[in-house]
Amino acid sequence: MLNRLLRASMTKILGPIAHLFLRLGISPDIVTIVGTVGVCVGALAFFPRGEMWVGVLVITAFVFSDNVDGIMARESGRSSKWGAYLDSTLDRIGDSAIFGGLVLFYAGRGNNQLMAGLALACLILGSVVSYAKARAEGLGYTANVGIAERADRLVAVLVAAFFADVFDSTVLLGVVLGLLAVASFITVLQRMLTVRKQALASGEVGA
Repeated sequence: MLNRLLRASMTKILGPIAHLFLRLGISPDIVTIVGTVGVCVGALAFFPRGEMWVGVLVITAFVFSDNVDGIMARESGRSSKWGAYLDSTLDRIGDSAIFGGLVLFYAGRGNNQLMAGLALACLILGSVVSYAKARAEGLGYTANVGIAERADRLVAVLVAAFFADVFDSTVLLGVVLGLLAVASFITVLQRMLTVRKQALASGEVGA
């Protein structure tokens, strides 16, 4: 939802950066790769040590590369299936690093098994949300439905992690992780039912 609502605004804000990178001869693929590395470093270098707010700031500085590379690809006419594949694949790595960093902290020095379990549930279900859509498209269906898309999950967990560290409280982050896990599960079901409906309509499965 957030991705659709903010796309036009983000294009206006990040457009000048994308144009600068193009003038410097930087390719969209390089921006995608560097952005993912930055997100992983921010999540795995700081989250496991409990330095949540620092990690969030580092991640935020790089996470917008996902928008910048898209603008660059469109402006330069370099949009391709390879670029889309690279972008989607590396998005999964970055997302896993964020929730994985939280799992490492709460399973280690954070010493909170409930929080570790919630973060792990978000990691697993978030991956399944993405897989459900990708697999559907690979089979010729569409699954563009769901209440917990990638942008929504990232904004929610990063904001909650930041304030959890600032106020030294896990309540907000715990609530957010729990809601994200439930929303991700519902999204998986929504996408499965959507694909099943299309399969029934095409006569590929029995009612």
